[in-house]
Formats: sequence, structure tokens, C-alpha cells
Amino acid sequence: MTTEMQEIAITEEKPLLPGQSDPVKDCAEVAARILLDQGQEHSVETPHGVLHVTVHGAGNARRPAILTIHDVGMDSKSCFSTLFKFEEMQEIVKNFTVVHVDAPGQEEGAAIYPVGYQYATMDQISEMLPAVLQYFNFRTIIGVGVGAGAYILSRFTLSNPEAVEGLVLINVDTNARGWMDWAAQKLSNLTSSLADQILNHLFSQEELSRNTELIQTHRERIAKAPNLINVELFWKSYLGRRDLSIERNNTFKCPVMLVVGDQAPHEEAAVECNSKLDPTTTSFLKMADAGGMPQLTQPSKLTEAFKYFIQGMGYMASSCMTRLSRSRTTSLSSSYSMEGSRSRSRTLSQGSQGGQLPPSPSHTMEVSC
Repeated sequence: MTTEMQEIAITEEKPLLPGQSDPVKDCAEVAARILLDQGQEHSVETPHGVLHVTVHGAGNARRPAILTIHDVGMDSKSCFSTLFKFEEMQEIVKNFTVVHVDAPGQEEGAAIYPVGYQYATMDQISEMLPAVLQYFNFRTIIGVGVGAGAYILSRFTLSNPEAVEGLVLINVDTNARGWMDWAAQKLSNLTSSLADQILNHLFSQEELSRNTELIQTHRERIAKAPNLINVELFWKSYLGRRDLSIERNNTFKCPVMLVVGDQAPHEEAAVECNSKLDPTTTSFLKMADAGGMPQLTQPSKLTEAFKYFIQGMGYMASSCMTRLSRSRTTSLSSSYSMEGSRSRSRTLSQGSQGGQLPPSPSHTMEVSC
């Protein structure tokens, strides 16, 4: 009886040398990063039409999702990409699911609405958001809105206080247009193009007179938008908004951070809104040299302020602060009162080292960075 011997080739698996990368792992990380940057796009059916929603990351199921809504003349990418792709924002992004909601028909590649289409009102757009939360099984959110998006999130929060843990409202105007505004808009319709009308909403006259590259980019993008009809419908819907009637006894039940640039066209409206909110849960951030779009021109300072805001809500307590904490020119103070174990107060002197907490916090945050 003979036994046949077979030769078996064994390849030696050599460990990687120190500093040597694994090409398979590197490719997987690159692929994951691309997926994170692009996000997962969804079309969500709502009672008032379909919403285009882009989701980034898986986040933590025990934490709220960060849900954003953009301003008029923009979509989620042009409004928030600079901020959420900013290097120091990644610490927040990896800890939360980020959900970008495009207003109806405003997303890139959206189908053009036919002539006579009845576009959703601001109230109706806010009524679409519960369907988004249900679709993704989000229990609560932290809302981040700019201009028209800030108004929509404000309306949603007033109607669904249990669904919102915090609000960041940039360039918010909770008031309906007055007669003077109405007359000025009628005149503007006769003398200005749609692009110019929207630019006057997005930027101050000082910014427009400088005609920076940012202004030129937005002017060209709006004027050449293939869905310009949709943009105009969203603009008219925002102009027809109702007064939110916010008062101290009818206000948000969650922490709020109001953000406005010192050169923004909505500075007075933001200041007025701040005067109507509960000072124990409201922070006011006024950014120097930020203009009408602080999320684009000052992403670093806004990221840092957002971190403070999230920490005040009881999340990311170990987050490392950088620029604002080193500033010696301003003080940052805030106080938040939350239910249960997350009740806390914070006061940080930006000239102090290590974030020492003084014993007597003020109730609002006013920063000119």
C-alpha cells in the first residue's frame, strides 16, 4: 500500500512593519469616508408631498439626530457643506446622525414644478417633518436652521416640543412681514430680478457692495439654477409666512442658540427674537465680521459655539475646546435647565485656562467673536 504525498504551498503571513499600512483596510476606510461625505439619499413621503433627505453617519441611537434645513436660494449642500465638512466639526459628526432636509423642490436635480403648482406654505413644510422622524425612527432631534429653515424648525418645535432637544437658529425672523416690508417687496418685484431679491435676503448691503467671490458664486448659482421656478415658489412661501407669536409664556421648551452676524440683514429680527425667549434657556451669539452667512464665512467659530451648546445639553462633555477658549477678548456664558439628570449650568470665561467654571453663571450667551 503506497501513500501519495502532495506538496502544499504555504504562504507565510508576515506581520506589517511598524508604520506600514494595510492596503485592504485603507481602501475600506476610503470607501467609508466617501460614503460618509456623500451621505445616503432618501425620498420621504409626507402629508404635503415628498421631501429629499440626506443622512450622514449612524450616530448613537441614545442621542438625538442633528436635523438641518437650509435657507431660500440654497439647498442643503450649498448651505451646510462648509460647516459640516469643517475639520473641527468632525468630532460632532461622528457622535451624531446628521440629517439634511431639502425644502420641497430645492434639492439638486429636482423636477421642475408646473405652472400654477400650489407650493406648500411654511406651516405645511413644518408639518412634513414628523414623517421624516418617523421614517428614520428618530425619537428626538437637535434642529439647525438658517433663515427660512430656522423659521420652519421654530414652527415645528412649537407644535412638537417633545421631539426637539435643542435649536440652533441662524438669521431667524419669527415675525410675519409688515406693511412696509410688503410694499418694499412689491417695488422690488418690479425693479429687481429674483436672484437680486434673494441675495438681499441672504446678505447685507455692505456685503453686496463688496461683491466678493462668495456673492458672485451665489448670484450665478441662483440665476442659472435649472429649478429656478421651484426656488421662486419657496421664496414666495417664505414671504407669506405667519407670525409665530412667540412670547415668554408661549416659547420654546428646549435650549436655543440664536446666531447672527453683526453685518447680517436679519440682525434686528434676531435681537427681537432673543428678547422674547426664556433667558434661562437661550443663548445669543453675535459674530463679528460674519455677515449674512456665518456657517460659510465663520465655520470655526460656529463649530466651537455649537460644541458649547451641545455640552450644555449634557452631550460630549469631554470635547476639547480650542479657539474660543483661548480668546481673551470676550466672555461666553450660558445656563441651561433641563429635566432629570441633565440639569446643568455653564459659564466659561474665554480668558481663563482649562475652562474653569465661575460660581455665578448668567442666563444668556452673548458673544461677539
